[in-house]
Amino acid sequence: MHELSIVLSIVDLAEEQVRKNHAQRVENIELDIGSMAGVEWDALDFAWTAGVKNSVLENAHRQVNRITALARCLQCQHEFEIAQPFEPCPACHDYLVEYIQGKELRVKSLTVS
Repeated sequence: MHELSIVLSIVDLAEEQVRKNHAQRVENIELDIGSMAGVEWDALDFAWTAGVKNSVLENAHRQVNRITALARCLQCQHEFEIAQPFEPCPACHDYLVEYIQGKELRVKSLTVS
């Protein structure tokens, strides 16, 4: 389960920001996670509960923005929502596509106090 390592990296980042800003804790954290980021939502929730215990994130309000994956066909330039890897373009059925969004895994904002 790599979700725990993701959570622990977020905890490290949050603790660094708390130190830099001479704060005590994190009030709010907002995450952007794409549908193609390889994150299992239930595993992330479980890992979050365990990973933030006794940290600056323990009582923080967490908002997760789930980013829908979008792709562009490199053959016909059609843009479309993509639900799984190696999905063909619905317009021309070519498999050569590039992701426009949906692979994100980032901390969008962090509020400390």
